[in-house]
Amino acid sequence: MKSYLLASKKLRVFTSNYSFTCLLNRTTNVYFFNENLAFHNVYTFFTNNQALNRKNLIFLLLFFRKAQTAAFTQYILRLIKKFCSHILTEDLLVLFSFFRKTDMNTKITVADFQTAKRENRKIVAVSCYDYTTAKLVSQTEVEMILVGDSAAQVVLGHDSTLPATMDFMVAITAAVRRGAPNVCLVADMPFLSYQVGTAEAVKNAGRFVCEAGAQIVKIEATRAYLHVIKAVSDAGIAVMAHIGIRPQSIGKIGRFKAEATTAEAAAKLIDLAEQMVDKDAGSLLIEGTAAQVAEVITKRCEVPVISCGSGPGCDGQILIAPDILGLTQGPSPKFAKSYGELAGDTINAFKRYSSEVKSNQFPDAEHSYHMKSGEFEKLQKLLKDRP
Repeated sequence: MKSYLLASKKLRVFTSNYSFTCLLNRTTNVYFFNENLAFHNVYTFFTNNQALNRKNLIFLLLFFRKAQTAAFTQYILRLIKKFCSHILTEDLLVLFSFFRKTDMNTKITVADFQTAKRENRKIVAVSCYDYTTAKLVSQTEVEMILVGDSAAQVVLGHDSTLPATMDFMVAITAAVRRGAPNVCLVADMPFLSYQVGTAEAVKNAGRFVCEAGAQIVKIEATRAYLHVIKAVSDAGIAVMAHIGIRPQSIGKIGRFKAEATTAEAAAKLIDLAEQMVDKDAGSLLIEGTAAQVAEVITKRCEVPVISCGSGPGCDGQILIAPDILGLTQGPSPKFAKSYGELAGDTINAFKRYSSEVKSNQFPDAEHSYHMKSGEFEKLQKLLKDRP
């Protein structure tokens, strides 16, 4: 069976890597592209090359400009899955692992998302709150992680996001960064971290950047805080303005409902979005908003727009990790979707553990440390001689 390798010319520098050399040795056809290869040209290659319609393996490893490499390679992997009916998983893992060790030393940045919007590629974002989950997320095609103040509910068990503090948010954001060093990291400004004054807002935003490694800070914004958006941006910190449903306003409104479901409300939200962009918000997150309105905002605004329950017309989508994994129990928002059923699996795992402990099946010899041969007998003699 023939296989094909698509690669950048820079690839030749890295062929001393043993596992990658093995992959090259199995490759009969190598396509080399220069570093200015455009997205649409790659798509044309995948759609026009008849070799892709047979049981051939297509690989691509591109070392492009720092701002585009990670997003570009993830885009290629998606094309591989779409157009190739047969993929040698072990080779794909070798390739992806090699890519992670070299090119993925470059973080995905806001520039990647601006490129994605121009190229009409969807942005994949996840909200998570801990090192372990972030490490798993970093091994996928997810490009953005938001460390949301919803951690107050999901992690701490509160009934709203309001109890999240700056110290807590900085600590968990730093943990997520350690787990996912190359994913674009967004930190959520918690309640009262930006409302009490512009100077305080800039200081707190700076903490996320300097102490936790965040690249963007998210601010739940109304017209009253347009000056805050501007001040934080002027300080050199990328801002994601959060509009639509704003969970930090729960104390004022009492209950959440879908936003912009009337023409008048929609027009106001569209105006607000444009004002946020005018004040240098580098991206928008729209939560719980009518899909038609979110799509209008996405088309009217030049910055990337992420949907959180606001329909498919935005530049990207975000869900919280517990919902994606099926860990959440009880009522969930209408827009939440589970791609796993880990709650049941987790409960069963704890039940099995409990059962084995009570029946003395765990720990067994395999899961225990042991003394060196003959040492236990010596110990018995020592203890026997003691009074």
